[in-house]
Amino acid sequence: QLQLVESGGGLVRPGTSLRLTCAASGFAFDNYAIAWFRQAPGKEREGVSCISKSGITTKYVDSVKGRFSISRDNVNETVYLQMNNLQPDDTAVYYCAADWTPYPAICLLKLYKGRYGEWGQGTQVTVSS
Repeated sequence: QLQLVESGGGLVRPGTSLRLTCAASGFAFDNYAIAWFRQAPGKEREGVSCISKSGITTKYVDSVKGRFSISRDNVNETVYLQMNNLQPDDTAVYYCAADWTPYPAICLLKLYKGRYGEWGQGTQVTVSS
């Protein structure tokens, strides 16, 4: 049974850091690109960062470039999102999602139809002073 479990969210002050973890199980993890999406109240779900199945390619939405860093450990089937200098606009529920792909250096940062069929339950990140 394919499972993605996010952890690491919380309530933090602006300028501080969090590291989110996405633990995968029940599928061939190294055949999947992984992405982090987030959704704030009243807003559409937004792609934040993605990493190709090989780890060679990473992408970030402009608003987090230079602050967030994605990485993966294919041995332990885990993806991390290091989030530094958090700001109130980063407040959202963060989800990790898996996208099967035959391409080692491809990941998608948008929810194209038919992609990212597997999702975790989400972890809340709240940035507030």
